[in-house]
Amino acid sequence: MGSRADAPEGRGVPPAPVDRRTLVEEVLVVLSLSVLSSVANAILSLFEAPIAGVVVAATNQSDAFLRQLLAFAFGIAPAFLVLHLVRRSGEGRAAVGLPAPRPSWDVARGAALAVAIGAAGIGIYAGAVELGVNRFVVPVPPLAHWWTGLALVLNSAEAAIVEEIVVLGYLITRLQQLEWSATWSIAASALLRGAYHLYQGWGGFVGNLAMGAVFGVLFIRWGRRTWPFLVAHALLDIGAGVLYLAFRDRLPGF
Repeated sequence: MGSRADAPEGRGVPPAPVDRRTLVEEVLVVLSLSVLSSVANAILSLFEAPIAGVVVAATNQSDAFLRQLLAFAFGIAPAFLVLHLVRRSGEGRAAVGLPAPRPSWDVARGAALAVAIGAAGIGIYAGAVELGVNRFVVPVPPLAHWWTGLALVLNSAEAAIVEEIVVLGYLITRLQQLEWSATWSIAASALLRGAYHLYQGWGGFVGNLAMGAVFGVLFIRWGRRTWPFLVAHALLDIGAGVLYLAFRDRLPGF
């Protein structure tokens, strides 16, 4: 029997270009960014309501929470793609600011940064709402569910993972490798961060533009570590949700 290399053109399986682990990662990333989310949600929908006869909207809170989990799992796929690419290229996670974590250092700086950015952000948001240039933003998942708090944490973690790995660690590094200056790389990252918050209004744009600039400068100054910014971003989003839950009856927009 001949080897695969002897198989007629178009009929043999081409040899794998990389090791098995890398190939498995590649398949999972591609499917997660394309059709796998639809498959998972379709399977869930199949069991939520009868197929024949009258279809009743699902009221099972466990099913609703499962959708939150699915949204989180597939929402972080772009960050998974970045990690796959830098591992495949041989650069490793350190290339996007994720070397071995130093918990005390990373958490302390991330928490301090969250406090500073959060205080300034509240002022910008409140001022923008007062001026009528920003929409009221509800920073929490649907209320009155047993899983509301858990979903808030998941949503915050998802935003932190995707934005800081992709828009901070990955983008700034790649732009500098393309021979952009540090200043222009940080500016591009900050502008992108502000742009995808324009749905909130001009306050959301300006606030996130400023946050992106601060994060970019500190990312380089702190030795190109993304960990503190993951911590800071997650704490900021969780904090915004907690403030909304605590004061929504007294402070418009919170």
